[in-house]
Amino acid sequence: QVQLVEFGGGLVPPGGSLRLSCVASGFTFNFYAIGWFRQAPGKEREGVLCISSDGSGTDYADSVKGRFTISRDNAKNTVYLQMNSLEPEDTAVYYCAADFKKSRRCVLAKNAYTYWGQGTQVTVSS
Repeated sequence: QVQLVEFGGGLVPPGGSLRLSCVASGFTFNFYAIGWFRQAPGKEREGVLCISSDGSGTDYADSVKGRFTISRDNAKNTVYLQMNSLEPEDTAVYYCAADFKKSRRCVLAKNAYTYWGQGTQVTVSS
């Protein structure tokens, strides 16, 4: 059974940090690129960052460059999203997703992703 489970969401003040984790099971993790997406109320789901299956390639949305980073540990079937200098505009439900792509590239197009987690809420507010 394929599963992606996100952990680490919560409430954080502006300027604060959070680290999200995405734990995968039920598929060959190191054959898949992993992406993080987010959806704010009333808005479409958007790509935030992604990392290639071997961890050598990444892509970022302009809105998070210099603030968010992504990494993966294939031995633990886990991808991490480190979010620093959080802003109220970062408030959203964050989802991780898996794209079958055994390469050094990843894409931030949500229709490329096959498996999705249930999401975790991140709220940035004082």
